[in-house]
Amino acid sequence: MQIHSITRVLFVILTSAAIVIGCAAWTKDRDGRKRDLLPSGHYDGKRFFNPALPANSLPKFRDAFRMMGDERAKWPAWVENTTTPNLPASVPTNQIALTFVNHATFLIQFDGLNILTDPIWSKRASPVRWAGPKRVRAPGIAFEDLPKIDLILISHNHYDHLDLDTLKRLHKKFAPKILVPIGDRTLVKSAGYKDIVELDWWESVDIEPGVAVTFAPAQHQANRGVFDRQSSLWGSYLVKAGEKKIYFGGDTGYSPHFAEIKARLGSPDLALLGIGSYEPRWFMKGIHMNPAEAVLAHRDLGARHSVGMHYGTFQLSAEPIDQPPKDLLTALTDAGVPEADFITLNEGQTRIYGPRSETSVGIQP
Repeated sequence: MQIHSITRVLFVILTSAAIVIGCAAWTKDRDGRKRDLLPSGHYDGKRFFNPALPANSLPKFRDAFRMMGDERAKWPAWVENTTTPNLPASVPTNQIALTFVNHATFLIQFDGLNILTDPIWSKRASPVRWAGPKRVRAPGIAFEDLPKIDLILISHNHYDHLDLDTLKRLHKKFAPKILVPIGDRTLVKSAGYKDIVELDWWESVDIEPGVAVTFAPAQHQANRGVFDRQSSLWGSYLVKAGEKKIYFGGDTGYSPHFAEIKARLGSPDLALLGIGSYEPRWFMKGIHMNPAEAVLAHRDLGARHSVGMHYGTFQLSAEPIDQPPKDLLTALTDAGVPEADFITLNEGQTRIYGPRSETSVGIQP
């Protein structure tokens, strides 16, 4: 086999790992106690599943080889960020400061609490450091410039969302609390964490007085190896701080769970929704929304504001690097939704969201 052929096979395998397989051992241990899970609407006694999606419709490892054989847009080797971060020194009461870092990583700040979602500062979203999907732009905030991190939200265990190297660095510097789906406690514990809370869908945890986080459904899949598929859960988060509600959608396809979240938890003031990694649709539809579906999710949630994510950092799919924001604008126009209601941010850009009676204001560096 020629060298370039070997390289392509390795690339396919490791990209597949980032997309289809997310090698954590499954555990029912939660906070040091044995947890027996009864069959439910998303757990069959052995594996987790998506209630609205037939199991055989999820992409399989062999499908990734077929997908990688399809024509893919060529991404640039590197893109310079255009925004200089200007993090607020403090955030006034009843306001939310949102900074886009990259991919599905946001810094959320309010009332003295700093939260990171699915943090990744590594060069690759891969089980190894020498191959696999490589970032094409720097994180919007340098790791050294992060404020004290109090809480980390992990949506599922795929490599582009649960990055152990980044988690180790965050634990060493800040030792924050971390929330994870059922099945990921042992993996995160290996990164040094002690303050770990595993959650099932619809379970909540109090972070501090007046701040509670609920783990909610998503339509996706989870695994980091070939043999642990669906052994851990995946999901989204609703953070309630006083009268403010922030929703982090994690990695998901479009399904009725958005309407159910609104019905059970209320509409968020701010929703963070995936708009990238959606082509080809035959492969991605069940697990990643395209921009038009993200607009539907925005409406289903009844979100006051939404911000797009999960694009422009790691090439995990076939669409061009700049296509998701363009398709989002088209989808908003087609749906009759004002462009100001669902935006994208540059890496490193911060936007302040105020009370319901105020207009969000972006911090311009």
